[in-house]
Amino acid sequence: MIKFNDLQKINALHADELKRVAAEVIDSGWFLQGERVAAFEKQFSEFIGVKNTVTCANGLDALHLILRAYKEMGIMTDGDEIIVPANTFIATILAITNNRLKPVLVEPDIETCNINIEEIEKHITSHTRAIMIVHLYGRACWSNKLDALAKKYNLKLIEDNAQAVGAYCFCGEKHRRTGSLGDAAGNSFYPGKNLGALGDSGAVTTNDNSLAKTVEALGNYGSHKKYISEYQGLNSRMDEIQAAFLSVKLKYLDEENETRRRIAEYYQMNTKNRKIYLPLSERDRESHVYHLFVVRTEKRDELLAYLTDNGVQVLIHYPVPPHQQRAYAGCWDGQHFPVTEKIHREVLSLPISPVLEAAETERIVKLLNRFE
Repeated sequence: MIKFNDLQKINALHADELKRVAAEVIDSGWFLQGERVAAFEKQFSEFIGVKNTVTCANGLDALHLILRAYKEMGIMTDGDEIIVPANTFIATILAITNNRLKPVLVEPDIETCNINIEEIEKHITSHTRAIMIVHLYGRACWSNKLDALAKKYNLKLIEDNAQAVGAYCFCGEKHRRTGSLGDAAGNSFYPGKNLGALGDSGAVTTNDNSLAKTVEALGNYGSHKKYISEYQGLNSRMDEIQAAFLSVKLKYLDEENETRRRIAEYYQMNTKNRKIYLPLSERDRESHVYHLFVVRTEKRDELLAYLTDNGVQVLIHYPVPPHQQRAYAGCWDGQHFPVTEKIHREVLSLPISPVLEAAETERIVKLLNRFE
């Protein structure tokens, strides 16, 4: 079986370093809010190109804490609207609704699967407070028009950077990383991500010092000073051992993302089956880190069964869009999202990772080309 994402093999690449730093943390006797977390926050800020990184327990918490901080700062209040792509993973929506804010769903671009920037302005109202973009599958979502829209309507621009850590995009004349493009970004280090911990972890990145301080307090029981709580916060902290692991793996991220790009390019150049729609190639290749390589076909279920039967593990990201989830029953009655539904009905994710071997990639392409 060709595994979809062989985490055991991926972590084996760095096993000696990971075991060494794990032992150092164990021997130190210090497991929370110590030197390892501080060091990773500094390293990640330098990598992304921001003033502040505030680590937390996971990617959902990162987005949740950003919005909660804006409420505590008086920038948002209950019932305010957040524009968000309709085809995102449920966590993006949960971060909004868990803060008693209203997600306003906007259809994606069928070619990129990212939010259709041309459709955003018609959804802006007097209650809109932010646009939350998602760099879905690892593809940077950005344009000068998006930036101009946020400025025109005085909206916060929030990035869900869970899948695109390490991606670049051109902003004016600058080459900047995702996670540094808007006012704040939520980042995920879930084990399967390109920069994956060996457990759950996340981080907020921002150039806004006030936001960073508020997020930091909120994730630590609402406290800047022990036993003194300014907010009704929560416990959302990265531990020392995950920070140590991430510091090791961050050194190799650009190299491993480049491996993903080369695999994606092989898929794109050699898959000739017209029944299978491949992801759009990027003119600026560094703007996609291919956390996922997602194809579309009207015969998705048949292709899934065919590849599985032939020893290739594939997954669906994601089978059910947020507006059709039982958790949100009745929230979008009467609204239609045909592009979103088409994407969720047709998508299939092929194996892609830094340890996928050339022979495995070639075998997958041969199978795709034989599919009828």
